[in-house]
Amino acid sequence: MHHPHQHATRPVCRPLAFALHLVFCGAALAGATSAVHAQERQDVRQYDIPAGPLSATLNRIGETAGVLLSFDPDLVRNRTAPAVKGALTPGQALDRALAGSGLAARAEGSVLVVRAMPKSGSAETVLPQVTVKGEATQESAWGPVRGYVARRGATGTKTDTPLIETAQSISVITRDRLDEQGVDSLAEALRYTPGVQGETFGFNPRATSLRLRGFLGLATGLYQDGLALRTLTTTGEAFDPEPYGAERIEVLRGPASVLYGQGSPGGVVSFVSKRPTAEPLREVALEVGSFDLKEGRFDVGGTANGDGTLLFRVTGLLRDSEAQVDFTRNDRQYIAPALTWQPSANTTLTLLTHYQKEDTGDFQFAPAAGSLTANPNGKIPRNRNFGEPDFDHHERTEHAVGYAFEHRTDNAWTFRQNLRYGQSTLDRGIVYGGSLQADQRTLNRFAFTNDKDLDAFSVDNQAQWEFSTGAVRHTLLLGLDYQRFKEHNVSAFGAAPSLDIFDPVYGSPVATPAVYQDQHNTLRQTGLYLQDQIKVDEKWVLSLGGRHDWADSEIENNRNGTRTQQDDSAFTGRAGLVYLSDTGLAPYLSYSQSFLPVVGTDAAGKPFEPETGEQYEVGVKYQPAGAKSFVTVALFDLTRQNVVESVPPTFQQRQTGEVRSRGIELEGVASFDFGLDLVASYTYLDAEITKSERPGEEGRRPEQTPEHMASLWADYTLRGGALNGLGLGAGVRYVGATWGNIANTVKVPGYTVADAALHYDWQGARFALNVHNLFDEKYVASAFSNGNFASFGAARTVKASVTYRW
Repeated sequence: MHHPHQHATRPVCRPLAFALHLVFCGAALAGATSAVHAQERQDVRQYDIPAGPLSATLNRIGETAGVLLSFDPDLVRNRTAPAVKGALTPGQALDRALAGSGLAARAEGSVLVVRAMPKSGSAETVLPQVTVKGEATQESAWGPVRGYVARRGATGTKTDTPLIETAQSISVITRDRLDEQGVDSLAEALRYTPGVQGETFGFNPRATSLRLRGFLGLATGLYQDGLALRTLTTTGEAFDPEPYGAERIEVLRGPASVLYGQGSPGGVVSFVSKRPTAEPLREVALEVGSFDLKEGRFDVGGTANGDGTLLFRVTGLLRDSEAQVDFTRNDRQYIAPALTWQPSANTTLTLLTHYQKEDTGDFQFAPAAGSLTANPNGKIPRNRNFGEPDFDHHERTEHAVGYAFEHRTDNAWTFRQNLRYGQSTLDRGIVYGGSLQADQRTLNRFAFTNDKDLDAFSVDNQAQWEFSTGAVRHTLLLGLDYQRFKEHNVSAFGAAPSLDIFDPVYGSPVATPAVYQDQHNTLRQTGLYLQDQIKVDEKWVLSLGGRHDWADSEIENNRNGTRTQQDDSAFTGRAGLVYLSDTGLAPYLSYSQSFLPVVGTDAAGKPFEPETGEQYEVGVKYQPAGAKSFVTVALFDLTRQNVVESVPPTFQQRQTGEVRSRGIELEGVASFDFGLDLVASYTYLDAEITKSERPGEEGRRPEQTPEHMASLWADYTLRGGALNGLGLGAGVRYVGATWGNIANTVKVPGYTVADAALHYDWQGARFALNVHNLFDEKYVASAFSNGNFASFGAARTVKASVTYRW
């Protein structure tokens, strides 16, 4: 941790040069006196600090307690501290560390200062008692954050680690930010995050069109509470988490196989569920808006018994709404009960469940002529439905039950087990366009249906050991995880009646399409991993990790009775180094790998090797002492290898492709005490197909991958005066031009979209107005299918809500 110096002068004391040790965990003490002993709701935390240098012990106490701790380095130099162990308040922990040293901790403003105790008869003034004002709960990697700035996370390490000590680029989207931006989907939540595309294909109510650092991530890059939300086929997405159920959303950019096994090299989007809290929580909300939106939400929780060992929380949502495209819906039902049992300070078991049902429109794509390029008949309206309302449907139901268990022992060991079993069913049918006839207005169409049932089981077992050897502190993590996904997928395809897209008449009968695919898919993965986070002299953080995975997949074709089975194994590693300077700057560098099994064989019948990814990343993070802000600058070079290609003229699949993505990402978040919250980001992405046997592809830029993206959001709330509680938010998002085909001949122009918010807090209620795409910019988000089709971006939406908390 960094140690910036602070200078202060007291009336009787000589000037001191303070090393201010900031370990901000989202909350300080909830009431402590200058003697640091008031009994007003101080958090009891588990300490397991071995005997050692006093400076290191004080740093550990500050980090664990989440307090602002300052001391003169000369005062503690060459001093040792006894072991500090057990469930203690911060004051008790400091007393044990300082016992017999002639030093004591006092609260001065919002800082705990370690000073020499006055000698008997000294003229030194005894400082008066001062109360430290803090938040009521301590931030953890799985808990709430006040404002926009998170300090800790677990997605990058699977341990509760300060973000500044993680040698990889991470963004945290907090609950407060989700609320103020009026987010209704995961895709909307990712709009102001660098390196991420959540709306690659524009308006898509059925799922998040996810890309990270230029690589697709929907099938393998989505996680909830540390466990995978995986889709085995691309004909329909199995999961789309409800953002109202999130406490935070974390985005880890770059390969993460060392922790999670097989996955996209682009990174991980981790959805962290709301969990029970001891603080009473009562919230209800009503919302109305564009497309006849009507929505109700509630979030209630607190203690469920007299001794506080049982906590509960229930979060729910009901939405009834039309959607941007004519004759489509955006309905959702969601409920997520959670229960925490904490029989002691060392043991916690949290039950996490949810049920979600939705009826949404399907992804609509328009002919390029009339949307992206000119059409003699005019422009195609973005609300045009190219399907058949009586045939089209997209209904998905998912439910899951799981738990997060943690037990801390008295000898520096922590054991965790995260487990979840979930099911998802999809009933999908759509009529979609094939090509325009010679008149450029009659659309040839096809019918497609997809029925999918998915069973998913995941368990992750972790053993964490914290120990010190001199000035070197270790957080050692040993893990064993297992995943099993079983899916029954039935797809059908057939012709459908044509449609005049400029004067549509719906209602033509659609013949039942013929089944062309009926298969059972099974994926199993077992992974064993080891990670050591090594902290030296509170300045250097070295992270080393390795993992071996065993994965097997099986495809059973129910139409012809054949079965294909493939076994893969791979070792992946990661290494990172961070330097924690006294100025708050933390330069870092890292190397990481990924792997992803590929089912199939080449022309010789040889099974494909797994796709691999490797990344080199350097950057700097900045966390100013005493301020709620965080800045990250990252430069990366990421290569995806062993890409399978269909090579003409026979189109036999070969494993010869390679894609490189390198660039720069900048992100800054800040929450100021006077009421201003800020988020700013910029991405430069240089993506290129570096190896290909297909003619004309090598050296080209991949489709739907912008070179530049940028965003800025600010929200200001008045604190005091006649307009106390009135707030205004505004944001702008820019996505650069992309290519609609691999030949890079069909170009989609970039676009800029503005958002706005107005809110007013009054006697426990918040009245809010959120507008997305404020100026109703009409734009094409992307093109595909060799540039023959395009998708429209989201239209302007206006939502008014009232939220009451008591």
